[in-house]
Amino acid sequence: MLFPIAGSLGVVSNRAGDAVDSISADIVTKEPPLVTTVTDRDGRPIAHLYEQNRRPAASDQIADTMKAAIVAIEDRRFFDHQGVDWAGTMRAAATNQMAGEISQGGSTLTQQYVKNYLMHVSAAGDPVKQAKAVEQTPARKLREIRIALQIEKHLSKEEILTRYLNVVPYGHQTYGIAAASHAYFNTTPDKLTIAQAALLAGMVNSPSALDPESNPREAIERRNLVIQAMEDQHRITPEAAEEARNSGLDLATPIEQPPNGCMGAGPADGFFCKYVLDYLQRAGFTEDQLNTGGYTIRTSLDQHATDAAKAAAESQVPKTTEGIANVMSVVEPGKDKHRVRALVANRDFGVDASKGQTAYALPSGIVKFGAGSVYKVFTAAAALEKGMGIYNVIQAPGSYSSQVYRNGTAPYTVGNADGVAPGPRTLQMALATSPNTAFVALQERVGLNETVDMAARLGMRQTLLHHSFGGQPVGANDSSGQSQAEFIKSRNIGAFTLGFSPTSPLELSNVGATIMSGGTWCPPTPVEQIQDRNGNPVSITEEPCEQAVDEELANALAVGMSKDDASGGTAAQAASSAGWTRPVAAKTGTTEVYQSAGFLGATPQFAGSVLTFTDGNRPQGICDTTPPQLCGSGGNIYGGKVPARTWFEAMTKIHDGLPTAPLPPTTNRYESGGSEHRVPNVVGLEEAKARDRLIEAGYKVDAKSVNSQRSQGTVTSQTPRGFALPGETVSISVSTGYVPPPETTSQEPPPSSPEQERPPENGPPPEQAPGQAPAEPQPTEEPEESQVQPGRPERPSISPP
Repeated sequence: MLFPIAGSLGVVSNRAGDAVDSISADIVTKEPPLVTTVTDRDGRPIAHLYEQNRRPAASDQIADTMKAAIVAIEDRRFFDHQGVDWAGTMRAAATNQMAGEISQGGSTLTQQYVKNYLMHVSAAGDPVKQAKAVEQTPARKLREIRIALQIEKHLSKEEILTRYLNVVPYGHQTYGIAAASHAYFNTTPDKLTIAQAALLAGMVNSPSALDPESNPREAIERRNLVIQAMEDQHRITPEAAEEARNSGLDLATPIEQPPNGCMGAGPADGFFCKYVLDYLQRAGFTEDQLNTGGYTIRTSLDQHATDAAKAAAESQVPKTTEGIANVMSVVEPGKDKHRVRALVANRDFGVDASKGQTAYALPSGIVKFGAGSVYKVFTAAAALEKGMGIYNVIQAPGSYSSQVYRNGTAPYTVGNADGVAPGPRTLQMALATSPNTAFVALQERVGLNETVDMAARLGMRQTLLHHSFGGQPVGANDSSGQSQAEFIKSRNIGAFTLGFSPTSPLELSNVGATIMSGGTWCPPTPVEQIQDRNGNPVSITEEPCEQAVDEELANALAVGMSKDDASGGTAAQAASSAGWTRPVAAKTGTTEVYQSAGFLGATPQFAGSVLTFTDGNRPQGICDTTPPQLCGSGGNIYGGKVPARTWFEAMTKIHDGLPTAPLPPTTNRYESGGSEHRVPNVVGLEEAKARDRLIEAGYKVDAKSVNSQRSQGTVTSQTPRGFALPGETVSISVSTGYVPPPETTSQEPPPSSPEQERPPENGPPPEQAPGQAPAEPQPTEEPEESQVQPGRPERPSISPP
């Protein structure tokens, strides 16, 4: 009836009609924003994400009392009209004409649904659009009428009523009847009493003015008005109405919405929640989708593992310890998935630093401090792939000057930590005792590029491939845009095997999971299942698992790392103190000037890493006191101390009740090395034949003459014997056939030489200007604690980079 009038005013044009049709279609098909719920592996909610605190409620999940109350007070003829109550509309129009403004609406529930949808769904977060959705003009009112008429053709009365109750606000930033029922009465909408339903129905008129918490008298008056309307319309009996009027408010205390975002996950679970959001956004979800989609995200978080790891991290480094963070991550190995089970820190997740809180992703992000000699695992893995075995012997001199890596114009020289005795040892025992010299030399043999690539293959992917040297996203502080891996390779930084560079504690744990999964790398996933608002499964894009290294190599590497907790190993004391008896593949690490230390350990059931580092604005060395404390330029923390103690304390509880699982079996190839890399024995051969045989086998030859009784030109000795990597140099000694007579030497004592000057210690390299090569960093490794002499400081003896 009003359309001709509207047309004469020029309001309803073809364009306006198209717009109305589009809005009507959106209202029918588009769902309102809902709360996304994040749960642990058992379905227990840990966090809620939302723009509007709204939860879905189907028609059969809403009590008849609520439906009766809203109809009684807002639209008593709701079930009789077809979207517009023409009598009410004309009466309102006459009143508005007399008043000279739109002061009365005469709106039906369908019209109110349209207005609330446009206000709180279509225009959510846009104040300009929201103002337009409720502007008091004839055009807006006529558009609302037409949309209401169209909606009534597509939706049943029950659907419209349900949608209305799910859209409207109820105050306290709460939207929809389900969220309101929980907020005000700590119940569900199907259990609302008459009094409760009447209170909520009355609040729709003006949620702020009728807030039962701040304005209880006005709220009760409005509630009783609704009850009276229900009684007058014979929707409830007089007895039920009287009982409802005489009831109290009985509100939940306090009335509040659930915490929004990961801050609501709590001090321990917040770090895991943050990783979930970061992971899903990398998988293609937008922040808006997560905050409005109403998803149920069941994560892989294991509450038992999380609680044990959190307690251990705080036990070793209390949360309020100034300037020291202690973080731990736990990943479950597997050939189909690597499920993240725990991400914790001694810090609580939050924003109040005075209470030991932080919102940084400490366990899953890139920490600017390194893991120290844990990175020797990558050098060992690269050596195994080249042909070495875990029982092959490597040399570990007290000091080593590299001819491959440079310190300016001088050779790069490295020494071992105090207590680490020089001398040959198997690769397995080298991993347990951790001589720096042995692994720098080994890295020369297998190649820096191969070692860096192995680290990425085994799990350090975000760390090495997607971040610059300074731990920032590529391009942030590095105009060249190099990844960390490219930076290290291009500058030929020999200290990579000593773990000086920024690292991710989570990816370090995933390295352990890869090794224990037979060399199968999978992304460390925090997600078990995602369902949409209707309960349908939602798939996400995750990187596929891949065979990063040969399974037999991974198995041998696990066994090669199995002596760190045994007698003589760098973590032996920590394991013994925790009562640890299970087989474990492990490696400790410490960076120079003691600003960080790490521990990587893995069993067939769980892999985990711990990184302890200085997290204040002024990095300092860490002293292993009780509790640990910053100690300026000194320090004595090692991977076998706080990190290893944290790991064993946590993993003892995490493994409680699980069967003791053996480490995987090994094969001769990776025990003793590949037969194709056996150096031919040329002792006793003529020099020419010896050279030919060695060159044919793929080795370079360096010959020197020695006095010997053997025939002239005969090889008297060779180095190495047994195993050598292809392309390496074999040194041979060739007899001169002559032994000179003895000579008398002077009996005077040799001149005394000054005590060798101890080289200064050096910290990690400062951030460099683009194109400027940094000083070579020099991380250290802890000695076996049983080898440290009483009263002798546990300090590294190394040359400057």
